[in-house]
Amino acid sequence: MASIIIGSQWGDEGKGKLVDILSADYDVVARCQGGANAGHTIVVEGKKIALHLIPSGILNERATCILGNGLVIHLPTLFKELAGLKEKGIKYEGRLFISDRAHLVLDIHQMIDAMKEQELSKGNDSIGTTKKGIGPAYSSKASRGGIRVCDLYHPENFKKNLYRISENKHKRFGTFEYNVEDEIKRYTEYAELLRPMVIDTIYYMNQAFKEGKKVLIEGAQSTMLDIDFGTYPYVTSSASSVGGACTGLGIAPNKIVHQIGVVKAYTTRVGAGPFPTELHGDEAENLRKAGGEYGTTTGRPRRIGWLDIPVLRYTSMINDFSELNLTKLDVLSHLDEIKIGTDYIHKGQTVKGFPASLEDLAECQVVYETHKGWRTSLENIRKFEDLPAEAKSYIARIEQLVGVKIKWIGVGQDRAAMVTQP
Repeated sequence: MASIIIGSQWGDEGKGKLVDILSADYDVVARCQGGANAGHTIVVEGKKIALHLIPSGILNERATCILGNGLVIHLPTLFKELAGLKEKGIKYEGRLFISDRAHLVLDIHQMIDAMKEQELSKGNDSIGTTKKGIGPAYSSKASRGGIRVCDLYHPENFKKNLYRISENKHKRFGTFEYNVEDEIKRYTEYAELLRPMVIDTIYYMNQAFKEGKKVLIEGAQSTMLDIDFGTYPYVTSSASSVGGACTGLGIAPNKIVHQIGVVKAYTTRVGAGPFPTELHGDEAENLRKAGGEYGTTTGRPRRIGWLDIPVLRYTSMINDFSELNLTKLDVLSHLDEIKIGTDYIHKGQTVKGFPASLEDLAECQVVYETHKGWRTSLENIRKFEDLPAEAKSYIARIEQLVGVKIKWIGVGQDRAAMVTQP
């Protein structure tokens, strides 16, 4: 049976750390969606390891890691990431496998991503993507014009499809510099380097279940960026909630029995889009600096806000979280007072669920309650009973408001800085 770790806000909750810790008890760690727009930073003995495509489970030698059919993969980024692992002495040969059905993010997709953002910015409608080509690659997939990993091993078909994509994009965006033959040459070389890693991951995953292996699914992005459930159109282009694990790995829903939601002790998001509990000015900047809130993938400063309970109730409802991992609690340690957004009020009524319309969401007023801060460092605490009373009270109130137990509490950057609540 499988467990899944999912972001419960707008991403950047720190999922990679829990994946890294828990993966020691799992045989298989799999990614099911997204691409190199994801970013997980693991800190091991003070050394930072940034991953974008490869599951965080790669740091544990026991785990076999899978990039499922639901991903879109930019091979230059993948090989750069593999080279980085090799430099750090992390072995991946025979432990990392890639679905033959996964779609490719080509350089032309990244160029189109940037051009589309530029178009939208003229009307102040920019989505704020990472410009990694994720949206255009998923668009190619949905319009049945994408190129999959398996196509690399049918050169004539690959060449024909790449020329078709190029012609289509030139008709849409006009003249831009892109050499199809150079791309074909590069990907011919990539195909041979990739060949030992390419397998039918759908068969592999289902055989793993038959053999009684323990599977951990690593979600990318988060539920509030899900293409269906997030703050559309300010979302990613894949299903980043629990349902995406089934379609992105080819497994039945009954295989997933443990859904872990990861929630930051406050709220952040990158790019454009609504953010009801957002802070501004010095208050936001101080919290941003304390939390090191800059994107792993882009380096962009993240937007900062108080913890948003309506968001957590909504994402918990969608994913049916079994437990929560509260991250970065230590970042709040400098504050005298900490606020929690408990409800939205729209036209005098308490909102149930989460508004679909961004216009309705913009009209919502947030109801806050204020909690006393603890004003002491948490970084060296490793037992729940040693946490300050105010921190325990904050944790308990979140549990009460969301209705889900917080089992893991992050109190620092390092892998070891995690407290487990009995």
